[in-house]
Amino acid sequence: MQQPISITAISSISSLGNSSYQTWNSYQKNRHYLSSRDVFGKPIFVAEIPDDAKQDIEALRLSDSKYKSLDNSVLYAIYTSRQAIANANWCSSDNFGINIGSSRGATKLFEDYHESYLKNQKAKTLTSPTTTLGNISSWVAHDLQTQGPEISHSITCSTALHAMLNGIAWINSGMSNKFLVGGSEAPLTPFTIAQMQALKIYSKNSEEYPCRALDFSKTKNSMVLGEGAAMVCLEAGNTPNALAKITGYGYATEILKHNISISSDASCFQKSMKMALGNLNPDEVDAIVMHAPGTVKGDLSEFKAIEKVFGNKIPFLTTNKWKIGHTFGASGTLNIELAVLMLQHQKFIGVPYVDTTSSPKKLKNILVNAVGFGGNAVSILLSKN
Repeated sequence: MQQPISITAISSISSLGNSSYQTWNSYQKNRHYLSSRDVFGKPIFVAEIPDDAKQDIEALRLSDSKYKSLDNSVLYAIYTSRQAIANANWCSSDNFGINIGSSRGATKLFEDYHESYLKNQKAKTLTSPTTTLGNISSWVAHDLQTQGPEISHSITCSTALHAMLNGIAWINSGMSNKFLVGGSEAPLTPFTIAQMQALKIYSKNSEEYPCRALDFSKTKNSMVLGEGAAMVCLEAGNTPNALAKITGYGYATEILKHNISISSDASCFQKSMKMALGNLNPDEVDAIVMHAPGTVKGDLSEFKAIEKVFGNKIPFLTTNKWKIGHTFGASGTLNIELAVLMLQHQKFIGVPYVDTTSSPKKLKNILVNAVGFGGNAVSILLSKN
């Protein structure tokens, strides 16, 4: 790290809620926030945002005639970005940078437009501009009335943490001293669920915990899709109002052997975690928020990478996907939020079906992981302010 970077605010929307208070309260309960939805005539588990949050999003949609044609992925980003900069006390004249990504982008809107095209053999007027991935950051910039740089991207499920890397790079370069980064995803459509089922990774469990992320003994894939967004405000240096500091970052990409492959010991994670640790003794890492999507190979390969990096003294491990599902491109900053909340409250949030006889006495350094199809891993080291 060239300099410490402070996280001065985080805002999220997920099945846990749409405020920091709701989210932390939900994390402390040993229950998941998945619900059953009828898809193709069969019950399927998904993680939807709660009804009060849906009402807020609908109110946002109706608040501006231009917003009526936007996908939920964009509205989630606008909603959480508003909250984040308010919490950080930023104003539009700061001209902060914006980098928000999404793995899928305007999923439902694209599917609706395509269905209309197949019926009428004619595309609707706003089809192209409203389904372009760049919509996310550009509409957030419009809503916040800022004139700083704006970037949208898709790097599959590590998208949000790659946005964080970009924010760090801009700040370290001196080209900006503040950056709003994050990810947003609204993938709960029948077609997207069908794609995950075709990969044979979607959960068929009907037991107490449909998603068994971090259960290394499971024999069946148990990924569940979730929707949500999380935005993080980054500022240069040590700020007095920081929630946590970014003290390390790492990234790596594996050579593809298959469209969705990752090596059995996740060499990309080994490289990204070692890079994030820098000169820090691995023993000083108190916990790791794993990517752990709930698949047999995905969870186990990440764990083997952790064993390679940390040896016999493995930090306490956790994940949030058993609670909120896999939110694709938004998952990285939702992981960051969990880590920051644990640092703030000095309380480790574990996984109820994973046997842990103890919890860390202190939480000073937490490593956060994310990886996407193709083995593009990112690791972020957070430290207590």
